[in-house]
Amino acid sequence: MAEIKTERLDNYRRLIDIARDLASTLDLDILLSRIVHAAAEISGAEAASILLFDDASRQLYFQVSTNMDESTRRGIIVPMDGSIAGWIVNNRKSVRLANVHEDERFYSNVEAVTGLSTQSLLGVPLITKNKIVGVLEALNKHNGKFTENDESLLLVLGAQAAVAIENTRLFQQSDLISEFVHEIRTPLSSLSTATYLLLRPEMSQEQRDQIVQNIHNETMRLNALTSSFFDLARLESGRVQYRKTVFSLADLMYECKDIMESKALEDNIHLRVESPEGLPLLDADRDKIKQVFLNLVSNAIKYNRPNGSVLMRAETADNEIIIQIQDTGLGIPEEALPHLFQKFYRVREHEARISGTGLGLSICKQIVQGHGGRIEVKSKMGVGTMFVIYLPRNTKTVPR
Repeated sequence: MAEIKTERLDNYRRLIDIARDLASTLDLDILLSRIVHAAAEISGAEAASILLFDDASRQLYFQVSTNMDESTRRGIIVPMDGSIAGWIVNNRKSVRLANVHEDERFYSNVEAVTGLSTQSLLGVPLITKNKIVGVLEALNKHNGKFTENDESLLLVLGAQAAVAIENTRLFQQSDLISEFVHEIRTPLSSLSTATYLLLRPEMSQEQRDQIVQNIHNETMRLNALTSSFFDLARLESGRVQYRKTVFSLADLMYECKDIMESKALEDNIHLRVESPEGLPLLDADRDKIKQVFLNLVSNAIKYNRPNGSVLMRAETADNEIIIQIQDTGLGIPEEALPHLFQKFYRVREHEARISGTGLGLSICKQIVQGHGGRIEVKSKMGVGTMFVIYLPRNTKTVPR
């Protein structure tokens, strides 16, 4: 009996340490990873996972797990009806099962998705301020069955986790909103000045036409800025669900070339694609990867020189697919390269001549990292710029 009390005391001391650990980061991905590893540890489980609940769409989806590759599994939707996690969200109650296969609520497809054969399960709701954030699950108790004490510990961890997740989201959103407000002051100031000038009787028709054109340009920039802002806000808060499919990377590259061809021709830019034989299929969210490619190709055209060129090229390495988007444009100063993926950052040398939101590259980085990849940039002033994307490789290849 004394040993049990000592063990429980040690567990609650561990929870205090975990709470301190969770409070030490405002990076959502790091936070979620710490939560699932702590859950597996304190419950003596083989694995643990977090499913997040999107209240707006009423959807529940995998976000992070100790036992599977988040880059290819994140965002997989679990049905609200016909799953244990969905039942936990709907009822806001814990579930403790010795054998999930004997429970009619068990979503059998989850084993095919995760590659983990599930026997026992302990799931608790993540709730803060009466708001359901998601579900924390521990899977396959190492010794025996999940106990009432395991459930009690996981409930405490779940309460801490829900608060930490919401605090991190709120911090990220408030930080992003403050930057956004700062950024829109300039175009709003321009619009205010332009409308004031239009009211002046001494303005000629030519001046009025120019002012109207400026208003149109600033309005379009504000529209692009707000759209990009919402994209980035959802990506940073972990609310974006990646819809993974297996598709031909070469086909997508040629599709992006076709979309951007007319813009390239307007600026006398030669746009071409190179893809080798036997290029592996890509296991990713096709629309999101397309968004990255279009953004980078658009930039490569925009910051190019007349009669320049843009090359999209793919190649394979041991465990990666490497995509390069290279231009013969103006180049980026060396001191600007470390800041290029920061929110709202614009290269001072190009800012006055070429419009932009300063969010496109931040969005690209978030999407690539969300797929378990990375993005790098190399550039030389007066020579050109090359963006390099590294994505996890699929073993399947395109039939030729």
